[in-house]
Amino acid sequence: MKKELLAGIVDNFFNCSRPEIQQIINELINTLKAEEQISVTELMSRNYDTAQSNPEIHYIPGNLKDARDAIFPFFWGTDGWYSKLHLENVKGPANYASLIGSIACLLKNPNLCVDTYSQRSNELELKAITALANLVFYHTENPWGIFTMGGTISNLYGGKIGIEKVHPGAMKQGLKGVNLAGIVSEAAHYSNETLAGWLGLGTENLHSIPTDDSCSMDLELLEEKIEILYNQNITIAFVIATFGSTDAFGIDDISSIRRIIDEKSRKYNKPVPQLHVDAAAGWSLCFLNEYNLEDNEFGLSSEVISVIEKLRKYSLGIRYADSITLDFHKMGWGHYPASAFIVYNRDDLKYLFRSMEQVPYFSEADYRHDPALFTLETSRPGIGPYSVMASLNGIGLKGYQILVAHSLEMTALLRKKLNSLEYCRVLNQHCMGPSIVWWVLPKGRNASQIYDRIISGELNEKEYSRYFNEIHRLFEKRKNSCNPEIDASLSFTTSMGYNPNGISMPGWKAVFFNPKTDESVIRQIVKSIEEL
Repeated sequence: MKKELLAGIVDNFFNCSRPEIQQIINELINTLKAEEQISVTELMSRNYDTAQSNPEIHYIPGNLKDARDAIFPFFWGTDGWYSKLHLENVKGPANYASLIGSIACLLKNPNLCVDTYSQRSNELELKAITALANLVFYHTENPWGIFTMGGTISNLYGGKIGIEKVHPGAMKQGLKGVNLAGIVSEAAHYSNETLAGWLGLGTENLHSIPTDDSCSMDLELLEEKIEILYNQNITIAFVIATFGSTDAFGIDDISSIRRIIDEKSRKYNKPVPQLHVDAAAGWSLCFLNEYNLEDNEFGLSSEVISVIEKLRKYSLGIRYADSITLDFHKMGWGHYPASAFIVYNRDDLKYLFRSMEQVPYFSEADYRHDPALFTLETSRPGIGPYSVMASLNGIGLKGYQILVAHSLEMTALLRKKLNSLEYCRVLNQHCMGPSIVWWVLPKGRNASQIYDRIISGELNEKEYSRYFNEIHRLFEKRKNSCNPEIDASLSFTTSMGYNPNGISMPGWKAVFFNPKTDESVIRQIVKSIEEL
């Protein structure tokens, strides 16, 4: 080979050209700032057919500017969710401390599978996992966990440990016709069905427990379901509780679920199911566990103080769980992917261990610190721990308390204003998180009376469907008539997680994950509703 050919590629792409890289990064940041002037509903041009029909690759080697040009149109066309008008879902803007951590990670590009590939980045993961474990489990002596590609995979780990606990050897031998089941709530994320199917349990063996009007699992119905399953000689592999459902932010009573599954397992001489908590969206509420309510340093409203008081009981209940999922890229305001799976006791990871014979090319792996011996993924990026530790130490505990409390304040303010409108009804009135699901009906309708009649079973399907159509029609009317410069972007759910009499309840939805969202946004939401 001609040496100059290789030398040109090495020089352009494997030697760090600081001025050129800095210039391109500055250009991207300038673009980011320019996009802040674009409204949240102003969609960029997207053409998937064109993208698929033109998968061009340059023939001759180029340079870093060619690399920039190849991705720039798509970078420009991607929303960073930095606008205070983004209230659609459980996604917020990434903070810039996380950016610092993520850039540092990308510069070294560690693979967290083994110490050899990641060195001190592996150490950083253990540090980040322990910091998060102490927060959500409210101190634990022997935690361990890993960062995964997302909440679904983190929940998958919890389900898999449960299967191995109650049916030892399933990893090697399979289920072999053993009758296993899993339990979730009706407000749980659909990823639980994904993991039931992928783990071989079968989606038909995943049982959903109805919730009360706070979208919390009905504990009496949970007990009944466990009794039914055990009487049918079905073993329960896992119970997945929810701490912050995606729509209404329902929270399950984890300490009571722990008591129930322990008692029923003893009664029927069955192995205790894995109690996993899906706290992907709600985990950061734990930052408020130690906020001094009497001093009330932040000057929080009485409504928010009341929420924190009730919330504390449920968040402290997480310590009774065996494992947990949390997404730092949600309400930790970190960069994707930063989802963590954490076990209360690291000994539980033994259910996932591979033998050294199964991973011969990781002959140097050590059970004490190398996740490759138990992870689903062999290649795991390091952005999670870098994002977490940069953010936690940049923003700090008090900083996160301020951010979470602000989200709760905005939620309480909108709830209060909606409750004053007769034709509106807040559906998740008793939920404790930073989201609101509500109805908007035509003026002249009494939304609360209609709601009560549905709960009592007075309305037939034709009658309540007419009201549901009105709610959706008004949502679409606002969406089509709103001013993108001042009106928040909301979303619509067809089922908020509480299904009285088996009826899926639709509603408008606003999620307060953006720290920039202020009272002016709330006032404009209400004004836009009043003008419909």
